[in-house]
Amino acid sequence: MRSEQIKTGVERTPNRSLLYALGYTDEELARPLIGVVSSYNEIVPGHMGLDKIAEAVKAGIRAAGGTPVMFPAIAVCDGIAMGHVGMKYSLVTRDLIADSTEAMVMAHQFDGLVMIPNCDKNVPGLLMAAARLNIPTIFCSGGPMLAGRLKDGRRTCLSHMFEAVGAYHAGKLDEAGVADYTENACPTCGSCSGMYTANSMNCLTEAIGMALRGNGTIPAVYSARLRLAKETGMKIMELVEKNVRPRDIMTEAAFHNAETVDMALGCSTNTMLHLPAIAHEAGVELDLRMVNGISDKTPNLCHLAPAGDTYIEDLDRAGGVWAVMKELTKAGLLDTSLPTVTGKTVGENLETAENLDTCLIRPLEEPYSKTGGIAALFGNLAPDGCVVKQSAVAPEMLRHKGPARVFNSEEEAIAVIYAGGIRPGDVVVIRYEGPKGGPGMREMLNPTSAIAGMGLDKDVALITDGRFSGATRGASIGHVSPEAASGGVIGLVQEGDLIEIDIPGRSIHLCVEDAELAERRKTWVCPESKIKSGYLTRYAKLVSSADKGAILQ
Repeated sequence: MRSEQIKTGVERTPNRSLLYALGYTDEELARPLIGVVSSYNEIVPGHMGLDKIAEAVKAGIRAAGGTPVMFPAIAVCDGIAMGHVGMKYSLVTRDLIADSTEAMVMAHQFDGLVMIPNCDKNVPGLLMAAARLNIPTIFCSGGPMLAGRLKDGRRTCLSHMFEAVGAYHAGKLDEAGVADYTENACPTCGSCSGMYTANSMNCLTEAIGMALRGNGTIPAVYSARLRLAKETGMKIMELVEKNVRPRDIMTEAAFHNAETVDMALGCSTNTMLHLPAIAHEAGVELDLRMVNGISDKTPNLCHLAPAGDTYIEDLDRAGGVWAVMKELTKAGLLDTSLPTVTGKTVGENLETAENLDTCLIRPLEEPYSKTGGIAALFGNLAPDGCVVKQSAVAPEMLRHKGPARVFNSEEEAIAVIYAGGIRPGDVVVIRYEGPKGGPGMREMLNPTSAIAGMGLDKDVALITDGRFSGATRGASIGHVSPEAASGGVIGLVQEGDLIEIDIPGRSIHLCVEDAELAERRKTWVCPESKIKSGYLTRYAKLVSSADKGAILQ
């Protein structure tokens, strides 16, 4: 056992005395020590119930003959961090989580790990740590929030809450209506109820083979979630005994499976940041150009909020992630020979899966669209690519050409949107919001929700070198690379320039001659960052360095 390095032999008696100080008995120390990485806190709704999940995991570990040892991981609530300087800190926590978890595990030499994440950067951060550490590991998330219900009986969720603010500014909703959303959009603990980033990543953790069935879909408030946690605690002991490690499971083929499921589910565009970063830690390199190859052959089978009016709890009732995967196997779109933490292959797992609601999980022959939920676009405006959640774009906006309305920050854009300064046909460009330029690559949920709430989501496109929340809908194109602060063409766009977007054609172009762009580049100066924080300054420098590592992916 790895843990013998801290508990066995005369040379380790000083270490053992400190373990005695923690109250561990010789019987407990003779067993494998299993790190339980709990992301519990009292500020993130998705994490407020993780103390109960952690206790259930620990019970499962003890039942199977292990000794659980809990330690924490941080997590940020993107919704609470939205719209102010706090959002600049959200994405960077992913790497802080991976680094701090690695430090704890290496310092204390655990034999295995159970990761208990739930929200946006917490899930990929712990997956990155799992791949990097490569000791037996399994995941058990906290589960999704139940959908809310307004006074008139309509179901609702957090993305509607953000859009309600735009509707209020447009005079379409009064204060009582806003209060109705405020009180009812987020009714329980759990990760927000649509197919946003947190739920996307929890579902893909299941798809890649690192969690048991239901990890991504069983609601946080269901007792089935506690049973899943106990089963997860027991399963880690089997993985430790057999020495099954994350990199045995997280192979290139497994990531391709995950990307295929991503397309079928219609996941958040943030998965295009996180999956490559996780793969990088596992020694696998994913290219954004692969996305279109997978998307082109993978039908979109689900329209969960914000693309539609169904929620993760509905997906769970319909059979969950495995039911979606079962549909995909009918066309040979998944590698079913791959191992998973269940101890069985993907194919063996799916033998018992069943699609219980063909309205929610469309059959292969009746998809919402023949192509997947996400597309990568390339062109002179984004030579290294950008991404759009095409399953949440209105048909009339799949192709769009319009004049640029240029803003150098989210705040500038929102002020003009709320003042009624954006007109049908416009292309809103928000730049200097990337990893380096922000710094921190904020989510642009506020401006997209403002546009949608004001009823312009079928008339106005939005392009940014920042990123989009999974709660975003409409022709919202993010992650433009290179970003403006690195000299990307998005930094050269001028007010009124025509921009042409062709999502089916996978292209995005600034309709300006190369010679003119070269002239503009001669006078281009990157605005000085408004953020003087020591940590964000160091982060921006890292992003700017030649050795980018996984932080940009």
